[in-house]
Amino acid sequence: MKKLLSLGFWEFIARIILRNRITILLLVVLITGLLATQWKHIRFTHTEANLIPADDKVNVDYNNFLDKFGEEGNLIVLATKDDRLFTPKAFKAWSEMMSSIQNHKEVDLVISADNLKTLAKSDSVQSFTLNNLVDKSKTDNQQYLSKVKKDLLENLPFYEGLLFNKKSGAIRSAVYLDKKIVNTKIRKEYVLESLIPEIEKFEKTTGIDIHASGMPYIRTLNAKTIIDEIGLFIGAALLVTGLIFFFFFRSFRATTISLLVVIIGVMWSFGLLGLLGYEITVLTALVPTLVIVIGIPNCIFLINKYHQEYYKHANKAKALQRVITKTGTATLMTNLTTALGFATFIATNNTLLVEFGVITSINILAIYILCMLILPVFFSYIPAPIQRHLGHLEREYLTAFFRWIINTVKYNKVGVYTVAVCLLIIGMIGIHKIKISGSIIEDMPKKTAFFDDIRFFEKEFDGVMPLEIMIDTKRKKGVMKLSTLKRMEELEETINEIPELSKTLSVVNLVKYSKQAYYNGNPDFYELPTAQEQAFILSYAKNATKNSKENLMKSYVDSTGQFARITTFIKDENGEKMDAIEAQIRAKANKLFPSPRYDVIITGKPSVFQKGTKYLLDNLLSSLLMAFGLTAALVAIMFRSFKMVLVSIIPNLLPLLMTAGLMGFLGIPLKPSTILVFGIAFGMSVDDTLRFLAQYRMELSRNDWKIKKSVFATFDDAGISMFYTSIVLFFGFSVFMLSSFGGTVALGGLVALTLSFGMLSNLVLLPSLVLSLNKTLANQQELPEPIIDILEATDEEIEAVEKKQ
Repeated sequence: MKKLLSLGFWEFIARIILRNRITILLLVVLITGLLATQWKHIRFTHTEANLIPADDKVNVDYNNFLDKFGEEGNLIVLATKDDRLFTPKAFKAWSEMMSSIQNHKEVDLVISADNLKTLAKSDSVQSFTLNNLVDKSKTDNQQYLSKVKKDLLENLPFYEGLLFNKKSGAIRSAVYLDKKIVNTKIRKEYVLESLIPEIEKFEKTTGIDIHASGMPYIRTLNAKTIIDEIGLFIGAALLVTGLIFFFFFRSFRATTISLLVVIIGVMWSFGLLGLLGYEITVLTALVPTLVIVIGIPNCIFLINKYHQEYYKHANKAKALQRVITKTGTATLMTNLTTALGFATFIATNNTLLVEFGVITSINILAIYILCMLILPVFFSYIPAPIQRHLGHLEREYLTAFFRWIINTVKYNKVGVYTVAVCLLIIGMIGIHKIKISGSIIEDMPKKTAFFDDIRFFEKEFDGVMPLEIMIDTKRKKGVMKLSTLKRMEELEETINEIPELSKTLSVVNLVKYSKQAYYNGNPDFYELPTAQEQAFILSYAKNATKNSKENLMKSYVDSTGQFARITTFIKDENGEKMDAIEAQIRAKANKLFPSPRYDVIITGKPSVFQKGTKYLLDNLLSSLLMAFGLTAALVAIMFRSFKMVLVSIIPNLLPLLMTAGLMGFLGIPLKPSTILVFGIAFGMSVDDTLRFLAQYRMELSRNDWKIKKSVFATFDDAGISMFYTSIVLFFGFSVFMLSSFGGTVALGGLVALTLSFGMLSNLVLLPSLVLSLNKTLANQQELPEPIIDILEATDEEIEAVEKKQ
């Protein structure tokens, strides 16, 4: 560490870079080419984000359910409320569409009004036969279709909630995909290239609007939107940061080379994704844009320092040497703390966040190395900056802004602390108003047609998000015992009384339908059989479903007859009530299915997502504490002062509390996207803190350890870079607000806001704290020798070392 931070080390690095320019450029080209070969390995995720560790009980229960019944998210639903559906032309088109969908190998089963099966008793074989509800030879008769619709709505309660809404008249079809393709690329290809064209063809033929939804459909269109937005983010980030960069420096050459550096960084980021075998998820899709947003401030800091040095002595070679020598330690530490801020996600024990933390941290250090290598080499080949390029150092608006800051710090520290305490109190009040979101779709694009379709199904069919209850009877064929069925019926009655949930689906419905069929389809007999009826009715039902692809029982009873499944659906807006809903179901289940005679698991995607959000929240505090600890350790290594550690943490803690408070007042809930804000913002905001403190230490040595004079002199050197980089970061993260995803918008907006608070805190509160808490900081012995070597070195001492080298 001593050698790493010493003046001689950075002199050595500067000499290598400036004396081996061609070699360095060829090395960058070679690495870029090698990483480009890894682009072919980039894959887009086909599974949903799971925020809980694999060994957590929530995931264990969910995987146990999948082992018994397969992927539960394989249902796509198509629906309409248009009365014209039961007209000859429209019904024929509907029937053709469903037949075409069924003929695809990716589809396991289609249940629709046109191919609906009804149970009918067959005494000759003591079984139920599956008869067609619709005689397709009569579908050109309007009167016949009206009768079919009436029979469906009034005489088939088994299908209510599954295929129709009796109150509104909405009709839907259920398309069950092959469970093996649900989490593969084949699902995406089928939905985009086969299913959607079929729907569009029907709509064009009939003029009837079709609403489509279900987890496979939602996931496919959601992923497509993520992919489409990657290019948008990269282009917008390059444009915005490039324009701001040019506005600051008024140099096409400096702007061009900075953009080239970050473009190379983006190419590396894609290559590293392929090399590490990471999939592009909703989080890793942000990494290329983050490389741009973080890389440009690095360029600004280095180029601004180059201009400052050239402005002093008009010697280009010396200025380039000083850029590396004087900024080496500071830039290394600031990029290291940013990388550590993202690296804290590695500690969450969640694959999605671990991959995001790893790939982002590596790319931050990679873009830092690119900046340190390419910028000095580039500027060594082009002419020295002219006066127009150096004019930004003395702009009037900057001078006025820093004059106000200096006067505030110098004469109104009490006012600074008063405002800080007031903001702290307001933030704490707002924090108590924050709610936790359990919504799966809240962050999805709200202006898309598929989002409107989700709302349609929530209104007409009480949602498309499945909540699953799995009952283990602990004995084979235990499910089909009448006592078990009656217990399940009682549990279902409790579930059906919960207003947030839809009507339940289970083997109980099928057994009730069997009794109705036994009594010649009379809907008055849609109920469980009596003890006297059970033997022959259940035997009829088992015979009817034996070896049939259309066996509905296999979806709700496993092959051994030991495990039963009850499915209900929950509206997404009720996700935050999940704990209360589960508690109500659990209380009744424990009473009806006491342990250890039975095991009851409550699971499903909404439940897993809700618990994942809470898990992420629980890990937020530990991740932030880890980030604080790592930052404190770096500051302690650099300054060996506990006071300096406090000075570095407080100005960065206040903006986080202010943002959290603002979230509470604005009603922005804690969810996976907003939880990430705090770790990201802290990792980037602390950069300014370290830059200010590093420059302050240099000024101490130059000003005979006079604290006030050194603090104000720090603004002349580090202040402009801090201001420039904060502005770029603000607008850079604001680019994410162009997203159609609510979570990405919230992430970009809140990080941008937090970094703005952080800039003001570091420029006003930080120097005020330095002046108030560090009156003894001028003691030279507090600094470790390697830090003194570089931070206390005057220009004359650096020049002497340069000559000696």
